[in-house]
Amino acid sequence: MSPYTQALAGGVLLGGSASLLLLANGRVLGVSGIIGNLLGGSRIAANAAFLMGLLAGPFLFLLASGRMPPVTVLTPWPQLVAGGLLVGIGTRIGSGCTSGHGIVGLARFSPRSIVATLVFLVVGMGVATFMETLR
Repeated sequence: MSPYTQALAGGVLLGGSASLLLLANGRVLGVSGIIGNLLGGSRIAANAAFLMGLLAGPFLFLLASGRMPPVTVLTPWPQLVAGGLLVGIGTRIGSGCTSGHGIVGLARFSPRSIVATLVFLVVGMGVATFMETLR
């Protein structure tokens, strides 16, 4: 099996689920927006179902493969929490997250999403490069 098979399957599932959500419900797949709406009390049933589907992913992987997906986290918890908070702030400033802009926005040729995705990528590469120089 090719080492890219799982990545390809994941991409197909993401694209398919984003398309299905847009076609069936007229809603854009943006995880930060869905979680924000859930916490804000909007469309509770639909948003909770989506979140439960996200959380069920590793267990579906377990059922399909007989093992949990391998995850290795080497970053200390305080850095993870700080990073999560910064991502949350960034999604509010950027009016969406990588899934909303990068998956759905690019597919719709949204100029705002094209700019946002380029910013995500450039900043991510810059931070990764900077962090590597600190090692």
